[in-house]
Amino acid sequence: MPKGSPELTEARREEIVNACEKLYQVKSFKKITLRDIAGATSFTRTSIYNYFQTKEEIFLALLTREYRRWIDELSSILSREEMTREEFAEALARSLENRAQLLKIMSMNHYDMEENSRPENLLEMKTAYGRAMSAVRECLKKFFPAMTLNQIDGFIYNFFPFMFGIYPYTYVTEKQRKAMSGAGIDYKFLTIYEIIYDCVIRLLGDA
Repeated sequence: MPKGSPELTEARREEIVNACEKLYQVKSFKKITLRDIAGATSFTRTSIYNYFQTKEEIFLALLTREYRRWIDELSSILSREEMTREEFAEALARSLENRAQLLKIMSMNHYDMEENSRPENLLEMKTAYGRAMSAVRECLKKFFPAMTLNQIDGFIYNFFPFMFGIYPYTYVTEKQRKAMSGAGIDYKFLTIYEIIYDCVIRLLGDA
């Protein structure tokens, strides 16, 4: 790590992650290279290695940031006095509708992203993931006090794995549509909001 204040180091890391984020909006994960990312920053490719050792580490940092931003939205939900089942489902669905990029990165191959990142980077992301999970858990405890701990666990361990499949289902390419049509699959398009709202309502049951 180069010498400099923690603030300067963080600012440089942010510049790299921001460049990666912009590239990810127009190119696929596989097609983005460290050279591409360096070209979108004020750094050389060699300089990037002072902050991230692999492309996967940069994407992991982007994922961590997305989790933190979602946690901020979950904290806003938690600050409310009370919520009905429908109001909570709407709020949670809106919070993730605003975080389409989080859902997009989650749909990537996590094994490769995590395997090609240093333990400290992975720990940082897992900590953010755990905090997001805890925030949802606290919402359930507050707004649905009749739910048992087993019911809350059931919600958490169904909803979080479900999140990994939201983006691929709601963002379908024309090539995929034609293939499904050719296979005779009656695909029903749902938005991020619609698919999450329905899932949350079902998981809450009569809570």
